[in-house]
Amino acid sequence: MRFHILFPFHTKEEEMHIFQLSFLLLFLFNSFSHAEQFYNEFYYSNCSVAAYTANTTFETNLNALLPILTFNAHFVTFFYTERGGNPNTAFGLFLCRGDVSFDTCNACVNQATQDIKQKCPNRREAVIWYDICMLRYSDRNFQSVYDPSINSLALMRRQHNISDPRRFNHTLNGLLKNLSSKAAFSPSVRMVAMGEANFTASQKIYAIVQCTPDLSRSDCNTCLEAAISEIPVCCDGKDGAVIIGASCAMRYEVFPFYAAAPSAFRRPPSSTTDAPSGHGGNQSKIIIFTSVASVLVLALFSCCVYCYRRRRKRSPEVKEKRHLALLNYSGPPVGLELMDSSMNGEETQDLPLIDLVTIQAATNNFSDENKLGEGGFGPVYKGMLSNGKEIAVKRLSRSSGQGLKEFKNEVILIAKLQHRNLVRLLSCCIEKGEKLLIYEYMPNTSLDVFLFNPIKRAQLGWERCHNIIGGIAKGLVYLHEDSRLRIIHRDLKASNVLLDHEMNPKISDFGMARFLGGNQSQVNTNRVVGTYGYMAPEYAMGGRFSVKSDVYSFGVLLLEIVSGKRNNGHHLPNHALSLLTYAWELWCDGRTMKLIDPLLAQTCKTSEVLRWIHIGLLCVQQDAADRPTMSLVVLMLGSESMDLPQPTQPGFFVSRVVIESDQSSGSAKMGSMNEVTISTFQPR
Repeated sequence: MRFHILFPFHTKEEEMHIFQLSFLLLFLFNSFSHAEQFYNEFYYSNCSVAAYTANTTFETNLNALLPILTFNAHFVTFFYTERGGNPNTAFGLFLCRGDVSFDTCNACVNQATQDIKQKCPNRREAVIWYDICMLRYSDRNFQSVYDPSINSLALMRRQHNISDPRRFNHTLNGLLKNLSSKAAFSPSVRMVAMGEANFTASQKIYAIVQCTPDLSRSDCNTCLEAAISEIPVCCDGKDGAVIIGASCAMRYEVFPFYAAAPSAFRRPPSSTTDAPSGHGGNQSKIIIFTSVASVLVLALFSCCVYCYRRRRKRSPEVKEKRHLALLNYSGPPVGLELMDSSMNGEETQDLPLIDLVTIQAATNNFSDENKLGEGGFGPVYKGMLSNGKEIAVKRLSRSSGQGLKEFKNEVILIAKLQHRNLVRLLSCCIEKGEKLLIYEYMPNTSLDVFLFNPIKRAQLGWERCHNIIGGIAKGLVYLHEDSRLRIIHRDLKASNVLLDHEMNPKISDFGMARFLGGNQSQVNTNRVVGTYGYMAPEYAMGGRFSVKSDVYSFGVLLLEIVSGKRNNGHHLPNHALSLLTYAWELWCDGRTMKLIDPLLAQTCKTSEVLRWIHIGLLCVQQDAADRPTMSLVVLMLGSESMDLPQPTQPGFFVSRVVIESDQSSGSAKMGSMNEVTISTFQPR
C-alpha cells in the first residue's frame, strides 16, 4: 500500500513535531523492513568522457538532484526529474525492477546515488546498474528518448552450459519475444513483464523484461529486440544472463528469481543447490517479525495522521493555510488532500500547491510588464522564483468560461503525464479566490505566433517545421497509447503548442482533455468544447469524440504549418471557405504544390512536404474510421517508402470563433479567445 501524505502546518513547533515523528516512523519502518535481507548485486557503470569542474553550478544541481531521486523511491519505482536551469540543468531518473517493494527500491536507489559519484567522479553523464535498480543522470534532457548510444551490456549470471542448447535457445527466444511484446504493447501493463516457459518436463526458464516507462511503446519494443539480439553473441547455450541498457533491461534464469508480488523478494541461489534448510526457521521468524512491526508502525502513523486532521479541522485559519510550497521541489505531485470552500465540498487529490505570496513576488504582483498574453482561461504571466527558475503562470479569470472543473481537470490530468513533447506543470495555487497554474516557461511562446506572422515565420524553416510536426505527433501518441491514462486532448491547435528555447514543441492546455476508461473507443457528450475549425465533424455536430478527433485536429495543424495559413476563410485564394476546402481542391486538380508556403518552399524537400500534405488530408477525412491512428501517422512521417492510401473528401465546416456549448441547456459560452466572431458551420 502506498502512502502519499503531506501536512500543512499551523505553527513552526507543530511542523517540527510532525516532521520529527514522520521521519522517526519512516526510519523505524525502513529498519524493520530491511530486516528481511535482499540481494542487490552491482552489475556495471557507464561514465561519459566529458567531465564537470568541481564547485560549479552543474555539480550543485547534481547534488540537489540525487536526494530527490532517493526520496521519491519511497513511493514509486520509476521517476524522472531535473534540477537547475540551462545550460547547467541536471536531469536524472531511476527505475526499479518491476517486482520489488518500495522499501527495497528505496534502498537500492539510495545505494546507487552514493556509488555513482564514486564510480563516475565528476562525469557529466553516468549510468549505474544493479540487480534491483538502475540510476542515470545527465546534463542533457533524455526523457522519452530511446538512447542506443549507451550500448546494451550482456552479463552471464552463471557459467553452466545447457545440455540441449538448440532447444533451450528456441524456448528462450519465444519466451523473451512474448514478454517483450506484452511489456511494449499491452495497455494493461506498465512496460514490464515477467513469465516462465517449460524447457524440459522438470525444468523451466524464468525471465523478466522492462523498459523505462517514459519511452513510447514502439521505442520500448525496439530496445527489447536489440537486447534479445545480444544473447546469441554473448550467452549462447548458457543457462542465465542479464542484458542491460540505458532504456531497457532483461534477465533470464533457470530458477525463479523474481517475486510473485511486490511485497516479497527472493534472493537467487549462489549455486544450483538451494540454501540449507536449517535457516528456514530464522527466515520465517524474520518475516513474521517484519510483518508485525510494519503493521504496528503503520497503525501508529495512521493514528497520528487521524489525530492531526481532527485538530486541523477545528482551526478557523485552516482553509487559508492549506498550501505546500514546492519552491525547491521539482518532483511529481505528492498526494495531498485539499478541501476548499470554492470547490463545493469536493475532495481533490494529487494537487501540487504553492502559496500565493510566492507567485505574487515572482510575477511582480501580476504586473502588466510580466503579462505574456491572454486566452479563454485568463491572462498568462511570466515569473521568476527566488532560485532563478523562470515560470509561466496561468491565472483563471473570474469571468472566464473555463471554470473550476476545467482548472481541476487540467491539474489532475497533466500531473500524471511525463513526456518531452508535453508542457510540464510545476505547481498550482488555490488561495484567496485565486486559481493559478504554474508551468515551465517557454521562451518562444506558442506556435501560432511564428506560424501566422510573415516576419517570424521565416525563423521556422524546413528543419524546425520537420521537428515541430514530429514532436507534436509523438506527444499525441503518448497521450493516446503510451500514458497511464488514454487521453483525448480535444483542443489541439497552433496556440496550444508551445515552443521551448530550442524550438521543440510541447502540447499544452489540458483544460478540455478527457480520458477513455477500460475498453472505450469513443465517448458521447452533450457538452461540446474546443475550437471550431480544429474540431472533427462528428464531435462538433454529434458530440462524439475519440482519438480520431485529435487526429483530425493534427491534420488541420499539419496543413496550416505547410501552407502558413489559418484554417478559415481569411486570405485564402478563390474565397475558399476553409483551408481544408482549398487543400482538397488543389489535391483533386493536381496542383498541390500551390498549397506550400513560399518561405518553406525555399528550403524544403519538395517530395517530403507533398507527403505531409497527403498525410494531412488522410487525417481530416470525413469518416473517423478512415483516419489513421497517431502511431501510424508517426510511421508515415518517418518513412518515405511507406505507401499511403488515397484520401477521401474531408469534413468541412467554417467558423472563426471558439465557443463552449451546452446542448442540454441550449446555452453557449465563450471558451477561448483565439478567433473572432461567427459560429455557423456545415459539413460537406
